[in-house]
Amino acid sequence: MKQPMVFFDIDGTLLNEDKVIPDSTKKAVRLLQEKGVHTVIATGRVPKMFSWIQKELNISSFISMNGQYVVYEGQEIYANPINPELLQSISTLTANKGHALAYCSHDDFKVSKENHPFIESSFDSLMMPYPIVDDSFYINRPIFQGHLYCNHEDKYQYDDHFPDLDFVKWHDYAYDFLPKGASKAVGIRKLLEFVDINHENCFAFGDGLNDSEMLSMIGTGIAMGNGVPEAKAAADLITTTSSKHGILNGLIQVGLLEKDAAAEYVNEAI
Repeated sequence: MKQPMVFFDIDGTLLNEDKVIPDSTKKAVRLLQEKGVHTVIATGRVPKMFSWIQKELNISSFISMNGQYVVYEGQEIYANPINPELLQSISTLTANKGHALAYCSHDDFKVSKENHPFIESSFDSLMMPYPIVDDSFYINRPIFQGHLYCNHEDKYQYDDHFPDLDFVKWHDYAYDFLPKGASKAVGIRKLLEFVDINHENCFAFGDGLNDSEMLSMIGTGIAMGNGVPEAKAAADLITTTSSKHGILNGLIQVGLLEKDAAAEYVNEAI
């Protein structure tokens, strides 16, 4: 039987609330790799935003931008850009309403407005600086995901205007937008088809709204203790929080790692 794959969300999963990788998570990922288990990042982020995590954890395969752009061992295997006409329409509407966008390509991302409070608040939550502004970034290049920055009440008008897009909340004032039906689960299926591994033999960790499809479709979905209710409901089991050795604990729970892997953390309420 082929070795399983384990898919890891980033924010609230691989990273704790301080946006660092806990030592127990680094150890858990390393032990998996030493056993020959495939480790894969599955995130809503743009690749540029997590290259440092790839390097630190020695992970070369990823599902990025909520399944829109998939790479296996450095090779692009799936790319699903958003229709340029949709991008033009939503750009015009947000500009008219004083809202803002981010445009996410496979190698970079830019935002449409300077000094927008919702962009600032959203990137502060990621502990990242305000992005570079370029309101024409979406023209003549593939854009796989966007961010819509607006308040909760205004978001519904975008649902009505753009039935071919899904809007997924990731911050109080920020929504990923994607082609209808796109998700991490779709990207995972593309990768598993490419490597010919059955999803029933695979595992996924996540905590957010955008992890729900992934956690429900995979063989064993593991929600973080700090996860939203929707992620926990979709999962097969719930581990501890990202700061309380959630990755290590979850891998022990499902039998991918042995209990003695946690020995050095036993005094930290593992």
